[in-house]
Amino acid sequence: MSVEKWVYGYHEVAAAEDHLDGDWEAVRGLLGGKGANLGEMTRIGVPVPPGFTVTTRACNAYLATGEQFPSGMWDQELAAMKEVEEQSGKEFGAPANPLLVSCRSGAKFSMPGMMDTVLNIGLNDETVKGMVALTGDERFVYDAYRRLIQMFGSVVLGVSDQPFEHVIEETKTANGMKDDTELTADDWKAIAARFGEIIKEEAGIDFPQDPYVQLEMSTEAVFKSWNGKRAIDYRNAAGIDHDLGTAVNIVTMVFGNMGETSGTGVAFTRDPANGEKVLYGDYLMNAQGEDVVAGIRNTKPIAELEQDLPKAFSEFVDICARLEEHYKDMQDVEFTVEQSKLWMLQTRTGKRTAKSAVKLAVDMADEGLISREEALLRVTPDQVDALLHPQFDPVVKATKPLLAKGVNASPGAAVGQLYFDADTAERMAKEEGQDVIMIRPETRPDDVHGMLAAKGILTSRGGATSHAAVVARQFGIPAVVGCDELNIDLDDRSVMASGTLLREGDHVSVDGSTGEVFSGKIPTVHPRFEDQGDLIILLEWADEIAYQEGIRDLPEGSPTRGLQVWANADYPQDARRARAFGAKGIGLCRTEHMFFEDERLPIVQRMILSKDETERQTALDELLPFQRADFEGVFEAMDGLPVIIRLIDPPLHEFLPSFEDLLVDVTQLRMDAKRVGTDAGRTLLSDTLSAKEKMLGEVEGMRESNPMMGLRGIRLGIILPGLIEMQVTAIFEAACNQALKGVDVHPEIMIPLTGHVNELNAVQPKLEKAALRIMREKGIEINYKFGTMIEIPRAALTADQVAETAQFFSYGTNDLTQMTFGYSRDDAEAKFLLEYVEQGILPENPFQALDQEGVGKLVAMGVELGRRTRPDLEVGICGEHGGEPSSIEFCHRAGLNYVSCSPFRVPIARLAAAHAAIKRPALVV
Repeated sequence: MSVEKWVYGYHEVAAAEDHLDGDWEAVRGLLGGKGANLGEMTRIGVPVPPGFTVTTRACNAYLATGEQFPSGMWDQELAAMKEVEEQSGKEFGAPANPLLVSCRSGAKFSMPGMMDTVLNIGLNDETVKGMVALTGDERFVYDAYRRLIQMFGSVVLGVSDQPFEHVIEETKTANGMKDDTELTADDWKAIAARFGEIIKEEAGIDFPQDPYVQLEMSTEAVFKSWNGKRAIDYRNAAGIDHDLGTAVNIVTMVFGNMGETSGTGVAFTRDPANGEKVLYGDYLMNAQGEDVVAGIRNTKPIAELEQDLPKAFSEFVDICARLEEHYKDMQDVEFTVEQSKLWMLQTRTGKRTAKSAVKLAVDMADEGLISREEALLRVTPDQVDALLHPQFDPVVKATKPLLAKGVNASPGAAVGQLYFDADTAERMAKEEGQDVIMIRPETRPDDVHGMLAAKGILTSRGGATSHAAVVARQFGIPAVVGCDELNIDLDDRSVMASGTLLREGDHVSVDGSTGEVFSGKIPTVHPRFEDQGDLIILLEWADEIAYQEGIRDLPEGSPTRGLQVWANADYPQDARRARAFGAKGIGLCRTEHMFFEDERLPIVQRMILSKDETERQTALDELLPFQRADFEGVFEAMDGLPVIIRLIDPPLHEFLPSFEDLLVDVTQLRMDAKRVGTDAGRTLLSDTLSAKEKMLGEVEGMRESNPMMGLRGIRLGIILPGLIEMQVTAIFEAACNQALKGVDVHPEIMIPLTGHVNELNAVQPKLEKAALRIMREKGIEINYKFGTMIEIPRAALTADQVAETAQFFSYGTNDLTQMTFGYSRDDAEAKFLLEYVEQGILPENPFQALDQEGVGKLVAMGVELGRRTRPDLEVGICGEHGGEPSSIEFCHRAGLNYVSCSPFRVPIARLAAAHAAIKRPALVV
């Protein structure tokens, strides 16, 4: 039986691809993103140090078998080391010409800093002597040796970094030094010796002198780091599966700390913050890569490398262009220059902000690098959401004194309370519900849980490619890094800047777009959609694709031939905003919301409490002009587009004071009446009490055991027909008035809560007669429809019958979900629903993402049945699911004509609709 191949050299990436039938995603899954890309760079002739990858399958096998290497893996790793020796011309563990390697993680999806790395493996008390003789640079060698001991101690043996860092700081202080670069060879030699003692003291073992033991233990440590807390937290936040495992990459060491012709850096082929086509990144001369990403030294911008190392910089620029052309995306690269020789250590698809994602997608499509479809898929709905997040009010911001300024690492506005460590930041955010700004000298991978809980991140050290910057950009957290003015005292839990002392819990405002930090709170404003040029272009492409690429060819006369995005809007200003965001219609205009305004509510209450039809009709006649004016404004705002207006839906008692509040008031007034001493006071109290008691009696008479399933919607229209007839009159008078002014009106009247077609048959014909009467009176005909809201399972199950009367369906998925599950939404979310999701009983909250297996079956069934009866039936949804991407994809597959959501969700829904059309999955019911 053949032994599985656990190890692939970088020159073997083609063999791995052949083994996996040319599936590059499978190659990335097997070798991890880092290993696959190092192999690919080797294949296309980019200078990569010799090395190999231990597969993710080996990691999963190791973790599944009680942390034992799978059979044959270690032998293959030893054989691969021999090949690296041949390729490099060096020997692992030999004092004369020692080979040193790094051991790095590399999962399929990038998880920057979340798993472990060990550098300079192969150094020991003997090989350091050979390295000194070989390089003639004792300082460099002992700096490298102490790094190995420190990283091995913290990564492999679990020793805290603090005692190691304390030794370095103590040495610098004793010698009057500020930076690590000032330490001498003797200093590093003494520090390395002390580090060995720390390992003995803390871990109870000697630092291993056998290079192969170092390699074996480091490989295990990287495997184990897959299940480390920070890696799990990161995967949870990024939506990465926990069963992928990490590969291990063993790479020949190249050194950026070999003097003034050496350096190391991290760069992006375009600006990951704003998408501009310019190299963006940091580097350090005479340093190793960890110094850049850890943020322990403030870095130099990548453009200055042209002055420091012009030949290497020129080659680097050419390679970046080649990599972007090859991968057809912005690349995040790591490099080292060793004595003027450039080596590429990594390339991967770069993490980017929302603004950058949109600009990159549009620019690369315009450049012909990718198609428009690919451009749309490059941007996520969450990124569109983030792009439209609030920003600081510029007027108020201009009045605030600047506290500090640093690198604008991740854009956005964040206001919160300062906390100085990740555990406290997470606790205050989750347990106390505070908005948190996490402040640190620099962040480490172990801080990721606090970073994810924070509204903003602030550091005094680090650059644009430091750990804090990369993580913040990926998760859309505003961040300012490298603020030199911040004098952070972790022990005192305070920070001094610009003469201002701030303590833990104080408020600050962080502007990640400008790199500015302010004391106190600055209010935010929503950015203008009209100013988002690249996003507007992208969403125009989205509309074209979502509309033209619908899954089914609908009959001629259908309102759409794909999935459009409409909006829920109750007032003219909402409708104007929705249209500005790109909505193609109003999918839900709730008439009852208009009744709650101060000047109207007393009339509504009078109508509800009236004792006869005459009194009720008088109140309805007073309400009609208000309703008509509302609808005129909405029709004008949506000139040329459809407007679906839902007739009154909630039970009437919702327009009256609550029973509980009235009961308290009556009880208090009765007690007060006993204490009042004057006749005038008693009379006043008596009148008030009488009115309250009367209202209490009326409300009590209207109380229902289950109002959601009681007298509301179409049932209310049957019992009180005058109410909905008034609303239809207002709608058609408004529509005709606007049509006479030249406005292109398309009213669609939605009758809510139909459960049986006979209910619709009892109501709709009367309303249609009212519509015809008004059009005759106005002397104009307009296009209109009457339809119903499908919120009750029975209506979906008998949709073929309902469609005989209804000319369109709109799924009210909020109520349909409640009735399908048998949940009261408020009670369920307050009492058990969150726990259901946490325990895996439900995959997600069905009120946030449509339950496709249950509620979705009813939707799909209703669409199919309804169109059997009425082939041109217009169907949409107008619940909260209309703005949720996975629900939108389902609606596309089910053949709906539109989704309707809040105006602010319209841009997100437009992109999600295009994603659904591009993917074009088949519907499974």
